[in-house]
Amino acid sequence: MKSIIKLLRPQQYLKNTFLFAPLFFSFQYSIANIVASLIAFVLFSMLASSIYIFNDFMDMEDDKTHPTNRCRAIASGEVSWQYALLVMLFLSVVSLTIAFFISASFFQVLLIYFVLNLGYSIKLRHIAVIDVLTIAVGFVLRLFAGGEIINIELSEWIIVMTFLLSLLLALAKRRDDILLAVNGITKRKNIDRYNLKFVDATMYLLSSVMITGYFFFSISKQAVPHLDSDYLYFSTIFVIWGIQRYLKIVFIEKQSGNPTKIVLNDKAIQMSILFWLLSFQLIKQFGLN
Repeated sequence: MKSIIKLLRPQQYLKNTFLFAPLFFSFQYSIANIVASLIAFVLFSMLASSIYIFNDFMDMEDDKTHPTNRCRAIASGEVSWQYALLVMLFLSVVSLTIAFFISASFFQVLLIYFVLNLGYSIKLRHIAVIDVLTIAVGFVLRLFAGGEIINIELSEWIIVMTFLLSLLLALAKRRDDILLAVNGITKRKNIDRYNLKFVDATMYLLSSVMITGYFFFSISKQAVPHLDSDYLYFSTIFVIWGIQRYLKIVFIEKQSGNPTKIVLNDKAIQMSILFWLLSFQLIKQFGLN
């Protein structure tokens, strides 16, 4: 059972919490919407696990020489690749079938995510820049899945900010791959087309754009009427805190290989996210006009 759990990578389900963003920002917390979002989260997580399994299957030889990925279920030999592919088939068929009967539009988003990530595992991840863009699109699809399941239209702000944030995280992971290659520990096929100067410069740019973009969102004609407050820009401080802390981990502590693990273990990032969520809700609740 432990091997199967490791195969599914449940710790990565944290990424799927982006499905709740449409519910959170719409403030439409009905029982029906909450239940629908939870169902969407479960189905998307099942489908994501099927992709993780396929990716591990494609990577099993490279993972055997990787300092951390060698512990994955297929690479370590805990689960045979034949059995793993059967689990992948089961998870993908069940999740897509249930999604089809729940909502046609929700099913379409999941199907696009599935096909896109199959393409990523087979080819796209070996093409520099396209690989990180594909990862970022995957996060945006999570937003659309969460929106479709409760019939909420997404704003361009949340789409753009999610895309930029996920692109930043993907580049941080590539930076870790570059450092491993430089030190002769392991080497990914697409790393030859990256270097630290390019990745670092892009991360600096994305961080600046994200902070600026969030500030302009907080004073936009969409955010102010929606929250009945002119003071959402105060929450920018928590965005800056979270981004700066993450950049410190990346550039000083050099521990950017697993963004999910960072969020799960780093208290400062957890606090910045918590305070940002609370500030958003408090500003909406009390207006602060």
